[in-house]
Amino acid sequence: MTDLRKKPFYLGDDEIKWVEDTIAGMTPDEKISHLFCLIAYTSEQEYLLNLAQNVKPGGLMCRPMPLEETLETVRTLQKHSKIPMLISANLERGGTGLVTDVGTSMGSPLAVGATGNPETAGRLGAICGREGAAVGANWSFAPIIDIDYNFRNPITNVRTFGSNPELVKQMGVKYVEALQKEGLAASIKHFPGDGVDERDQHLVTSVNTLGCEEWDATFGEVYRASIDAGALTVMIGHISLPEYSKKLVPGIKDQDIMPASLAPELLNDLLKKQLGFNGLIVTDATTMAGMTIPMPRDKAVPLTIAAGCDMFLFTKNLEEDLSYMKKGVEDGVITPERLHEALTKILGLKAALKLHKKHGEGTLVPGWESVLPYKDEHSKWSIECADQAITLVKEEKGVLPISPDKYRKILVYPIESEQGHAYSVRVGAVDLFTEALKKEGFDVDVYQPSQGYEGMMDSYKSVTDKYDLMVYVANMGTRSNQTTIRIEWVMPFGANVPIYMESVPTIFVSIENPYHLLDVPRVKTFINTYASTDTTLDMLMDKLMGRSEFKGKSPVDAFCGLWDTRL
Repeated sequence: MTDLRKKPFYLGDDEIKWVEDTIAGMTPDEKISHLFCLIAYTSEQEYLLNLAQNVKPGGLMCRPMPLEETLETVRTLQKHSKIPMLISANLERGGTGLVTDVGTSMGSPLAVGATGNPETAGRLGAICGREGAAVGANWSFAPIIDIDYNFRNPITNVRTFGSNPELVKQMGVKYVEALQKEGLAASIKHFPGDGVDERDQHLVTSVNTLGCEEWDATFGEVYRASIDAGALTVMIGHISLPEYSKKLVPGIKDQDIMPASLAPELLNDLLKKQLGFNGLIVTDATTMAGMTIPMPRDKAVPLTIAAGCDMFLFTKNLEEDLSYMKKGVEDGVITPERLHEALTKILGLKAALKLHKKHGEGTLVPGWESVLPYKDEHSKWSIECADQAITLVKEEKGVLPISPDKYRKILVYPIESEQGHAYSVRVGAVDLFTEALKKEGFDVDVYQPSQGYEGMMDSYKSVTDKYDLMVYVANMGTRSNQTTIRIEWVMPFGANVPIYMESVPTIFVSIENPYHLLDVPRVKTFINTYASTDTTLDMLMDKLMGRSEFKGKSPVDAFCGLWDTRL
């Protein structure tokens, strides 16, 4: 059973009494609903009041919204909740994970990784903590301490600190410490570790294929360090770890190997006992196919709690999933002891965050004014991160720096995803970059494919004689439900493929995905920025123009393990 006096809760007698008294005062239905962390896409009052007064979940995640809408959402929820709610957000890149208009972004975790300095991750945690707390958030679904081993993985990518376990470990610890100092709970994710498989747990139960010893030395050490640093919560991925399941459950059949969210041996034996985690365990989004594929949903919903998770993140259908959880309690799938333990951890987390006291004092949502003394510092940190992160992966001698005197006429090749995503691209970033070139005095054309076919295309010489420099700008980010991120060249016949590199100096800039050398291996000058914020784009131009040196160190293998990408 949970000991609330120990790490990471460290509760005193009065706080433990509040936890116990609160559980004792809950109805059976309130206990079940308290296991859920739901989601808010809107500040619509009727919707929020129904959640707070009738559904009564233990927590709620806010999607990024403008400041005033975020404040209104959180204030409404907390004002009308009998028990203060856990308010969570994906605070992975900065305050922008919750507040879209005035929050600070550090670019991406991979940009932080490219600085090579763990203190930068501490700055990220501080920004997330200060800006999140100001609008009433008390729980960050971060840091991501996945290890980006597989360059084909469609999710990890720039959301990670990189592929070096030691760097990921150090940065995860710094984020946890800095965030929790500001009064928010960290949630290290996605246990047992994404980044090995090339598949997406949103679409299929993905697999961490590492053997036990290798996992211990990599993901295990990364998780152990953040747990030792006091991480209050762990988010569980719909990711299986077959070698450990086989070790912990001798004779287990392949078909019985479950994702961690449904695997008691991974939750109890590996995470709680072997790694010593005593805090709250929350599932990843239960709308993902990775959880729902292995068994019928009516069985999977209560099994997450029975297996060892304490909170259930989101629902596919609120009424239906509540009924599945209730039936699981009634049928004994979730024992009274397990239900009590889960509630103890949920309320123990709230007590550790002083939510019950803040609720009574009316200080759960301080307001954005609490951030203002730090905003200049946050902006400075963001600029310094971009300066130290942008990476010159390959360089052809003599091409950089650029200037209008050196390259009067530039042809820009835009390669951009058609839509943005919460974790992905900023639509229009290529246009911003192109306009910046023009402001620097360059004569810029944007590539338009000719409509001719064999024998009717532009002559090679007509292109090479016209341009002094060619710049490819790729703005393609990974996102859920998109299984591969590869450049799709335009018709006819890949007309925009870089074929003039031996005749015209060519620079390839990837604003997001760091692995595009896979598709342009012979490009001789290649730059990764890991983000498309205004700060990043401004700093990129400074570096291209020679006003600032390239300082970033690639936190992943940008060459994708291939020989020709190094040519």
